[in-house]
Order: sequence, then structure tokens, then C-alpha cells
Amino acid sequence: MSQIPASDVDLYTESARTDPYEIYAELRALGPVVHLSRYDLYALPRYDEVRAALMDWQTFSSARGVFVDPDVNAQLEGITLCSDPPEHTAMRSVLGRPLRPDRMREVTPRIEAEADQVVERVVGRGRFEVVTELAEYLPMTVVSDLVGLPDHGREKMLEWAAAIWNTQGPADDRAAAAGPAVEEFMAFAMNDAVPGKIDPDGWAAQLYEAADRGEIPHDKCPVMMLDYVTPSLDTTILAIANAVALFAQNPDQWDLLREDRSLIPHAINESLRLESPVPQFSRVLTEDHEIGGVPLAAGSRVALLYASANRDERHYPNPTRFDITRRPSDHLAFGRGEHVCVGMHLARLEMSALLERLADRVARFEILERRPMINNGLRGLDYLDVAVTPAP
Repeated sequence: MSQIPASDVDLYTESARTDPYEIYAELRALGPVVHLSRYDLYALPRYDEVRAALMDWQTFSSARGVFVDPDVNAQLEGITLCSDPPEHTAMRSVLGRPLRPDRMREVTPRIEAEADQVVERVVGRGRFEVVTELAEYLPMTVVSDLVGLPDHGREKMLEWAAAIWNTQGPADDRAAAAGPAVEEFMAFAMNDAVPGKIDPDGWAAQLYEAADRGEIPHDKCPVMMLDYVTPSLDTTILAIANAVALFAQNPDQWDLLREDRSLIPHAINESLRLESPVPQFSRVLTEDHEIGGVPLAAGSRVALLYASANRDERHYPNPTRFDITRRPSDHLAFGRGEHVCVGMHLARLEMSALLERLADRVARFEILERRPMINNGLRGLDYLDVAVTPAP
């Protein structure tokens, strides 16, 4: 312990959830591994160490949970997010079928048509609230339909997803307040999002069909609903709102994108790098292991600080600058390796469709008011009111 720098910083205060970047810079300066004494976690704040950990699931295990609170980790053992191969591989194979790039091509026309409608509607007004009126639209309409959820549960999805993310941190007031909503979602998944009550052609139904074929256990299906609900909603909504805010703050970059639409994929990567919707997950070491020259014992819980790694000056020159010509395809906002985000192709498709159409219709964004989201597992904007200058 004597050779490992320590910090008593609290990453879960309201100010830290709003703007953690000064804290991340302090942690990166301390070393490749920092002991967070408040939660007995070993944080990896730098890019190289986080990426290496993500690529080594045998040593950095997810099977004992990937959150902070020990009780929550114990409860979630065995779900897709909290498992290792071969169990993880079997579940991910089933989950990922409708999310493969070739399947995304099938849903692209619908997503593009819906993006046309929503962008024309909000831009035509000259002012709109980005989160509820733009960013939520595709996830809450198209994606909910694709999953095939019962109508009566959809109005609660955002509340449930935010509550589930709030359990990612310590056992604080936010996590406690989230408990009833998490229980409500699990009851919905167990009793309502089941064959006979879901669209037989939807993604949820395919989970149960795979279980009938013996590919996954039947009792995994309800908790695997988490994998379609939580990642497909809040993270994509936050990513869309973050991108609009960044372009409002950097009009020169919006001009570049409007002039050259081939920059859209790079703009998406750059916005995810600079403002990562999921700042961290944790892992548990399966054996004694040296990280950046620092020895850690088997059983140590290690926090992988994605959002800090994505701003590591050792890896990205001038990392706080929003530069859509940077092309940072190696960012870690989607993770890497075995647990790379299974829905990233869908998220990219939604973001690309909206940016393409906004670029056709908007010359400038002006932020009128913004409010951060305060959540233990997510980071971004809860409210973003903008005025737009129409494109000539």
C-alpha cells in the first residue's frame, strides 16, 4: 500500500457528478493506480491501463459485479454485464443478434424516416429542448418498438433505467431512492415483458425463443431485459444531447461537419470521447497482478475510469479540445474487449441520422439553458434548451 498513491476524493458528490474532470486530472497526475480510500477501490485513471484491463477479462473479471456497492454487486452476479465467458459469451450471442451491423441496415430506413420527422418538427419551431424533444425520440419510439415491449410499461422506461443506473455507485441516498423503481422494473420484466404480452416479432421475444432452444437458461430472460432497456435509452439520449451541446459551444466544428458529412462518424467518436455518458465500471482481479508497475493483490476491486482515460493527455494531444478531425476511434466510451457495448451500432445509427438532418437544417445552435443530470452511473445533461438559426 505504501507505494500506491491514495486519495479520499468522493466521485459521487453532486459537484463531482456534474463536473468530474478536475478530479480526474488530479488522479491521473497521482499515478497509473490510485487507491480511493473512501470506497476501498483502486482507480485506473489513465488510458493505457484502462484499455489493457478491458482487453484482459481473464484477469479483470466482471463475474463479481462491475459496480461499487458490494450488496448490489452480489445481487447482479450472473447477468450479462456481470459475467465472464463462457456464460457471458452465450448470453451476449443471443442479445447481439438483432444488433449486428447487417440487422441495423434493415432498421435504417425507419430510423432515418423518424429522424426526418423529429428534426423537421423541432427545428421548425426555432427553439426546442434537446433532451425530451429530440434525443429521447428515437430511443423511446423506434427502439421500444423493436424490443417489443408492452405499451403500458413504456412510459416508465426512462424512470426505471435512470434508477438502475443510480445503483451503480455507493449505497447513498440516490441509490436508496432508486430501490422502489428498480423493484418495479424487475416485476415488470418478470410478469409483463413475457411471451404472450410482448410483440412476438420483437427482440424480447427472441430471448425466450433462444431459451426454448436451450441456448440460455429461461431464468436469465427477465434480467437480460436490462440489456435492451438501460443501454438503449439513457446512454444514447445523453450522447445525442452532449453532441448538440458541444456543437453549440464549438460553432467552428459545426461548420466543418456541415461542409463535410464524412466527418459525422468522427464527430460521434469525438463527442463520446470528450463527454462519456458512462464514466466508469469496475472489475475484480482474479490473481495478483501488476498494473503500470504497481502490484495489486487478487480480489482487489479496480475502477476503470473511462471518462478520465478518454481525456488522458498522455494519449490524446490537447484532450479537452472538441476536434472532429481528431478521429479518435480508439476511445473507450463503449468499452473494449468482451464487454464492448453490444448496442453501439444502434447508438451510432441514431446519432448519425439526427446529425445528418440537423446539418441540413441548422446553421447555429445557441444554448439558452442547461441542467446537468445527477446520477451515480451516468453523466450528461438532464435539460438543454437551445435556439437554432435555420440553414439558408
